[in-house]
Amino acid sequence: MAKTMTKSQIADHLAGKASITKKAASQLLDDLATLAYKEAKNTFTIPGIGKLVLANRKARMGRNPQTGEAIKIPAKRVVKFRVAKAAKDAILGKR
Repeated sequence: MAKTMTKSQIADHLAGKASITKKAASQLLDDLATLAYKEAKNTFTIPGIGKLVLANRKARMGRNPQTGEAIKIPAKRVVKFRVAKAAKDAILGKR
């Protein structure tokens, strides 16, 4: 299995493609992440890749795997990432 790209490797690749410095590309990645965190409550979309959305999970009954005891899992808000159809098709190929 191939290793995942690090932030430094991604910045280096973007710097080469966009003819900018590696530092500027790294700053661009940081700014994009910060904007995504800030705007996630309103659904943050990266065209062609996907979107961050907030979802509410209902309270439910679960089970402690160690003891088998039933436990109540409280309701909570979670962040989900929905992959765009274009990304799925590009990665998996069209069916």
